[in-house]
Amino acid sequence: MKQVNIVVGVTGSIAVYKACDLVRQLQKQGMNVDVVMTKEAQAFITPLTFQSLANGSVYTDMFATPDRHDIEHIALAKKAQVIVVAPATANCIGKIANGIYDDLLTCVIAASRAAVIFAPAMNTGMYSNRVVQDNIKKLKSLGVRFVGPRTGELACAEKGQGCLEEIEEIVRSVQAAVRSLKR
Repeated sequence: MKQVNIVVGVTGSIAVYKACDLVRQLQKQGMNVDVVMTKEAQAFITPLTFQSLANGSVYTDMFATPDRHDIEHIALAKKAQVIVVAPATANCIGKIANGIYDDLLTCVIAASRAAVIFAPAMNTGMYSNRVVQDNIKKLKSLGVRFVGPRTGELACAEKGQGCLEEIEEIVRSVQAAVRSLKR
């Protein structure tokens, strides 16, 4: 798995803290990991946490002054072989499904030819919402992969489907996507 470039997109869900473990596990597989955090994700955890973990870089702002001459969303889109969004909120899923590219993460996904994996995490009511399910179905028909969510106790104290899939399973999905690229 060496020399594989992964972009981990992190969106605003209480499950965002689990993305830290995902970054570490992908790195243990020898993957190069860049992290793109939405503004909403930064309400839960700071970029500094990911900067401490990531062997790549952490990106948060579509219009930040770049360290190099690259246009960040295009450079990340070209670099990525797999983009995994974990946790993926209903908002992010809906934006991508409907062609709304209004932040760094959605623009990276729009500009990339990489395999895309969503690992949803949200309240059961949100996950089972007909619009959310239609958006997931649409993305699947376009080749986007989904892993999870699993059933369990949610942050809102409800039990049901909507928990972020186990990190090991997300890593397996990324590995499968990488293997399919090599064919």
